[in-house]
Amino acid sequence: MAFVDEVQFYARAGRGGDGVVRWRREKFMPKGGPCGGDGGRGGNFYIEGVRDVTALRHLTRKDKYEAENGGAGGKNSMHGADGVDYTMMLPIGSCVTNTLTGEIVEVLVDGEKILLLKGGAGGLGNEHFKSSTNQQPMQATKGKEGEDGTFHVELKLVADVGLVGLPNAGKTSLLNALTNAGAKVGDYPFTTLDPNLGMYYKYVLADIPGLIEGASEGRGLGHKFLRHITRTNVILHCISLESDTYLDDYKTVRNELQAYPDIASKKEYILLTKRDVIDDAHLEKIITEIQGITDSEILGAVTILDDTIIKEFADKLTAVLGK
Repeated sequence: MAFVDEVQFYARAGRGGDGVVRWRREKFMPKGGPCGGDGGRGGNFYIEGVRDVTALRHLTRKDKYEAENGGAGGKNSMHGADGVDYTMMLPIGSCVTNTLTGEIVEVLVDGEKILLLKGGAGGLGNEHFKSSTNQQPMQATKGKEGEDGTFHVELKLVADVGLVGLPNAGKTSLLNALTNAGAKVGDYPFTTLDPNLGMYYKYVLADIPGLIEGASEGRGLGHKFLRHITRTNVILHCISLESDTYLDDYKTVRNELQAYPDIASKKEYILLTKRDVIDDAHLEKIITEIQGITDSEILGAVTILDDTIIKEFADKLTAVLGK
């Protein structure tokens, strides 16, 4: 199933229950006073953060969600039942925008419950209106409507490290080697169609689909996922040593990131991938050339075919993230 990172839906909190007109009729009290109960409160509409990046999928099945209405009041001053609250589970990193007001709510904490729409108040029963001058009140009030609105949800992944680079730069293979994520790997560009996540000890690594020139303007696949990098703490820029144009490759991706100031300003580290395809002398030349065009630190050169090299890089990455 395709990765879902944007949805739109209509939501409504519950309507308050109506107050009622009732009279006390008991034995030996043929002319009892008013006893109409109040209506119950309408259910509130909440959103709650969960650690599941696929949680938006269930919102594609329908586009309208409602909390329960409050119950009407009853006789003998009985209060109507409150409506059951509705809680919508959203992945951490979701931005929920009210399409009418433009108000934005961000879901950033696992298990955090946020009130999105408030249920309507219940109406008043006729018991509330009795007085010395109005001993037989015939009025009761209706319940209030609950708040409602149309909302657009945009997911921006929350990750400690965002792996970026051109298609086929070895990002997914690296993610699998570090985290056992089991993401699909292929010897052709655009193997990764959706972001992949993996856990490396306590850190979350996100493999962002390959960027190409013009991605920020809508070309290729990566433009759709550039926003996911906005909430990563560190960018790990992967450059394939198979490429003869490694300097241009680096510049191409950096140019696309520059279109997003909050991304371009993030701390960047460089990792050279597919180390097994060149010799040491050639590697030193490439490192020197890359250092000549950027101040970003090069964490090394790796190949997934050598467990020792992967372990050494993993230790470096841990040290960087622990700063």
